[in-house]
Amino acid sequence: MEVVNHSQAKATREKNMDSVGLMIGWTLRIGITMSSLIIIFGLILFYAEGQSGYEADRYPTHIKDIMQGCFALKPYGVILMGLLALMLTPVFRVGISIIAFLIEKDYLYTVITLIVFSILIISFYIGRMA
Repeated sequence: MEVVNHSQAKATREKNMDSVGLMIGWTLRIGITMSSLIIIFGLILFYAEGQSGYEADRYPTHIKDIMQGCFALKPYGVILMGLLALMLTPVFRVGISIIAFLIEKDYLYTVITLIVFSILIISFYIGRMA
């Protein structure tokens, strides 16, 4: 009886990991597709207007300013929003992996993924200061 239960548990765990892998794959596909569409929309706006939407040599550098420029449909703000979405896609993927490893009760990989996530967040913070 134990062999059957062990086999069923292993099959269930493998099925869960397959669904997590599919979810992570779709997250990456959706993130890349959405960011690409946003960037293309920004490029279309840029070519239609013939300008970036900002004064010469004055471009948004903070997330709040990028979002305001995007919602105001300033071409360069829209393009930067697409690039920001592209940069955040793998970070979101790592976050989903943390949740998946916690659900699977794989604490070693949870800790490793938390370290990777922390490094990503710290690198964004350090990049902001530079």
